[in-house]
Amino acid sequence: MHPIVKLVSQRFALGLLLLFGASAMIFGLTEALPGDAAQAVLGQSATPESLANLREEMGLDRPALTRYFEWLGGILQGDLGQSLTNKLDIAESIGNRLGNTLFLAFWAAIVSVPLAIFLGLLAVRYRNRWPDKLISAVTLTTISIPEFLIGYVLVYFVAVKLGMFSPLAMINDSMSLGQKLNAIALPVIVLTMVVLAHMMRMTRAAILNVMQSAYIETAELKGLTNFTIIYRHALPNAIAPIVNVVMLNLAYLVVGVVVVEVVFVYPGMGQYLVDHVTKRDVPVVLACGVIFAAIYIGLNMLADIVAILANPRLRHPK
Repeated sequence: MHPIVKLVSQRFALGLLLLFGASAMIFGLTEALPGDAAQAVLGQSATPESLANLREEMGLDRPALTRYFEWLGGILQGDLGQSLTNKLDIAESIGNRLGNTLFLAFWAAIVSVPLAIFLGLLAVRYRNRWPDKLISAVTLTTISIPEFLIGYVLVYFVAVKLGMFSPLAMINDSMSLGQKLNAIALPVIVLTMVVLAHMMRMTRAAILNVMQSAYIETAELKGLTNFTIIYRHALPNAIAPIVNVVMLNLAYLVVGVVVVEVVFVYPGMGQYLVDHVTKRDVPVVLACGVIFAAIYIGLNMLADIVAILANPRLRHPK
């Protein structure tokens, strides 16, 4: 078997194993939470008899292990189940919200990834000089500030004081692309500021590591400009670690948007998850958790595969 096929197969198997483990952990954590959906629906004044009847109706009286494997079997068949609180099909409810979250993550990635790579290249070009130090200082400062604080500051100054963008990122299907982009401008800015520093610093470190190679010295002796050497010779050979960190941050843009969606009241998966956590709606929490875990594991697996394919020693074994 070719080494690449073997490694890719191992990554797929490991990804499936991790997803199974994540589903079990998510289910276990929801079971460990105090109270249950029946208590959340009926309130604190509910009688023990009414609670027992509703728990039986919801299936909460059965053993946790039985409910886990029934739920896992439904997931494998594409059935996410029904919400305990409103009886709506979870897959239909999640559909539009997942699309909204991916829409927000896509535009945040369109802004942040090229900007991070460009700033990383610029920092290498002017290494240890004031542009490098300024880029590092600004990006590290932004990553040190909690995203909810950045969000509220932008809402106050940019939306309220300057009136440039809407303070609430509400979008719907009737809006044009321009209207949607205007609505999500502030969340995109916040997400970009959060992920920019990590990608920029990794790009800078990866290229600096390659710049110490012998073929870079050869390029310098040929009289090529520094930016040409960085862009044409160093960057292509540093692509594997850069892709890994980009994928990690893309996963964060999808999975880690809960706080940003709540701050801007964005109708995405994060807001949907928070709404149903407060109601103890376990099937919804489980569905959202597994979808987030699948996206995160899938993007990391894709990063591993790209790194494998980018390795010439694996592509052309002796």
